[in-house]
Amino acid sequence: MNTDQLDMNLLRLFEAVYRLGSVSRAADAVGLSQPAASQGLTRLRLALGDALFVRAGGSMRPTLRAERLASVVQPAIAAIQDVLREDDAFNPSRSTMTLRLHMSDIGEARLLPELIAALHRDAPGMRVQTAPLAHTQIADALETGSIHFALGFLPSVRGTERIELLSDRYVVLVRAGHPLLAAKQEPGAVQDLHQLEFVAVRSHAETFRILQELGLDSRLVVTSEHFLALPAIIERTDLAVVMPRAIALRFTHTERYALLSNILPRSKFTVSLHWSPRFNLDPAHQWMRRLFVELFTKSGSASES
Repeated sequence: MNTDQLDMNLLRLFEAVYRLGSVSRAADAVGLSQPAASQGLTRLRLALGDALFVRAGGSMRPTLRAERLASVVQPAIAAIQDVLREDDAFNPSRSTMTLRLHMSDIGEARLLPELIAALHRDAPGMRVQTAPLAHTQIADALETGSIHFALGFLPSVRGTERIELLSDRYVVLVRAGHPLLAAKQEPGAVQDLHQLEFVAVRSHAETFRILQELGLDSRLVVTSEHFLALPAIIERTDLAVVMPRAIALRFTHTERYALLSNILPRSKFTVSLHWSPRFNLDPAHQWMRRLFVELFTKSGSASES
């Protein structure tokens, strides 16, 4: 058998003749004239070395070879047609996809509550998995589809599509009743920070950079692997932490914490949504991008005092 003589059109014609039992009806179904359909069927017979169909009464009856071929060709054509006929509109209410995201622990605290609430409302069947990746791995993970999106302040990530979602800045958080607050109503000078000792999260390099620029890296006494431990440490000690203002404000609402008014060097940053250009036209991707923009750009910047 010379498979080079086969193409998709011949297989579509074969499937139509098999299904309809008529060359003329098959020609109409695939958009060919009857002579062209007859010529195509002859080509297929020669390529396969089999008659494929024999006349029986008023219809075309398949040979055993045609039966075996149809058992493979019909599901293959049906699968291709299903893909080509997919509705361009993603239906989130019926989706059961698992959304895979790169996020840091602070990113989870800042973004996940609103995201999960929106998905629970609009896409209740969707699942979410988050995992922090090394920044050097993010672009490849997006390209291969092992994650759908990366969210955060990721200036070293290159070769991705990106939308800026929100702005924020780093601030210093201490416990309410901290001695520095008691000694000075508005401890706003950079020099005041040299009276503090600090705790930091290892995965957030920007906080280390800020402490270093202020000459405070020697005042770092606790380095934690996870953000979750920091609030309890701050509440029970006189240590301070550098963290995004949007997160810090959540703690000050409890009246157990306070923000210092110090303006930190190069403290502003943007949180962006990253994805691979490969998925620009994917309907689910497009819906998720619109959702992220709707959720996190509507409130504007978080960097204002």
